[in-house]
Amino acid sequence: MRRTLKTALAAALGLVLSASLVVVLSGQAHADEPTSLVALHSGKCVAVVGGSTSDGAEIGQWPCDGDTNQMWDLREVGNGYVQVVAQHSGKCLDVAGRSTADGARVLQWSCHSGPNQQWQLRDASNGQVSVVARHSGKCLDVSGRSGEDGARMQQWSCHGGTNQMFGFDRDGEGGNNNPALPGLYADPNVAFFEDRFWIYPTTDGFDGWSGTQFKAFSSPDLVNWTDHGVILDLGEDISWADRNAWAPTIAERDGKYYFYFSGGKASGDTRKNLGVAVADSPAGPFRDALGRPLVSAGSFGGQMIDPAVFTDDDGQPYLYWGQGYAYQVPLNGDMVSFDRAKVERYRPSGYNEAAFVFKRDGRYYFLWSENDTRSENYQVAYATGPSPIGPWSRKQVILRKDLSLGIKGTGHCSVVQVPGRDEWYIVYHRFAIPNGDGTHRETAIDRLEFNADGTIRPVTPTLQGIDPVHR
Repeated sequence: MRRTLKTALAAALGLVLSASLVVVLSGQAHADEPTSLVALHSGKCVAVVGGSTSDGAEIGQWPCDGDTNQMWDLREVGNGYVQVVAQHSGKCLDVAGRSTADGARVLQWSCHSGPNQQWQLRDASNGQVSVVARHSGKCLDVSGRSGEDGARMQQWSCHGGTNQMFGFDRDGEGGNNNPALPGLYADPNVAFFEDRFWIYPTTDGFDGWSGTQFKAFSSPDLVNWTDHGVILDLGEDISWADRNAWAPTIAERDGKYYFYFSGGKASGDTRKNLGVAVADSPAGPFRDALGRPLVSAGSFGGQMIDPAVFTDDDGQPYLYWGQGYAYQVPLNGDMVSFDRAKVERYRPSGYNEAAFVFKRDGRYYFLWSENDTRSENYQVAYATGPSPIGPWSRKQVILRKDLSLGIKGTGHCSVVQVPGRDEWYIVYHRFAIPNGDGTHRETAIDRLEFNADGTIRPVTPTLQGIDPVHR
C-alpha cells in the first residue's frame, strides 16, 4: 500500500515539513528503512539502470518492484539537504560533472561532499516533492516527460510538471492507483454517503455500449474499493428498457437514495430514455420508482442520457441531463418529478454531453464533456455561474489526453469534496491502457485544484492516481 508523503516521511525517514516548504531531517535517516521514489506522472520508480554498482551508472524510471536498485536512503548533510543513496550500491545520486545545465545527466557515483550530490526535497503542495540539486537549483526530471520504462533522469529547470514530482513508498511496491476500479467501467459518478465514498459507473466493454447492469463501489479513502455487485439490472428490473445501461447518478433525500440512469430497448424504438429508481441503501437493491421513464425519448431535443443531480445548501435538488443540449430543472420534493415549464436549455461552445454541477465558496461550477467518447480527444471543460441554473460563463478545458503517457479519451467526470476540507477530487474515465477505445474504458481519479480566484487549474491526468484520503 502506498503511503501519503507526510506519513511515509515521518514514519520511515524521520522527516518533517518546515514552514518554508522544505523537507528537513529531524535526525539521521534510518539506513534500515529505505524508500522508493515514485514519479507522479508515470507511477514508476527511480532506479539504477540494470542494478549496476559502478560509478557512472545511469538512473532511469522502471516499474516498481521493491528491488534494492530502486530503494534509497536519505542521509542528512545539514542545512536542509540530503544525499540520496542507492541501497544496493551505497552510491549517491549525482549530477554528472557538476553541470548546472538543463539536461545534465543524473547518475550514481561514489558519495563525496560535493553540492552536486546534495538535494533539497521541496513540498510540491499535492502530496509529492520536487528533488532539487543544491549546486544548480534545478529539479530531478524524467526526460521528455516520458512514461516509458527506462526513461532517463536528468536535471532541468524546475517548472512544476508531474515529471518533476515524486512520492515516497517505503515498501517499494509503488502501485499505480489508476485505474481506480478493476475492470472496464466508464461514466463514473462519485458521491459521499454513510461515511464512505461511492462510485456508480457504466459497466463497459460491450459493443454499442449494450450492457444491462449497474454496479456500485464504495471506499473509505478513494483508493481501496469494495464491489457491492449489481444494484440494478435493466433486463430484470425495468419494464421499459432492456439494454444501454448508461451513465448513472445518485442523490439522497430523507433517508432514501434516488438512482437516475439512461436506458433503451434492444429492438423497436431504441431511443434512450431517462429513468429513476429508489432504494433504502446506497448499495441498493434499487427498484423502478415510476414504472416508466422520468424523461422520455423525444421529450426534448437531443438524447435523453447522462443525468446528474446537484442538491444546493437549502436542500433544493436540481436535475441535469442531455447529449447535444444540456437541460436543467429543479426537481420536486418527491425526487421523481419536475415542472416541465421550468426546464432550461444550455449549450455552451463545445458541449456534447455529461453535465455535472458542484458548488464551492458560493460559486457554482458546470462541467461537461466535449467531442465524441470514441475519440481520443474526449475532454472536460467548465463554466461558472451564480446559481445552480446559471447564467453560465464558459471558462476553459481542464482535462485532456496526455499521449506521452498513453492517456486518451479523458472525460465524463464527476467531482467530490472531502467532507470538512477544501480538498477535491475528479473522477473520470479514459481509454483503458494500453489497448482501450471508446467502448473499453477505465475509471481514474486525480486531484482537482483551484487558483486563488476560484478558477479550476488544469487537471494533470496520471497513471499513479492519488494516495488514500484520510479523514
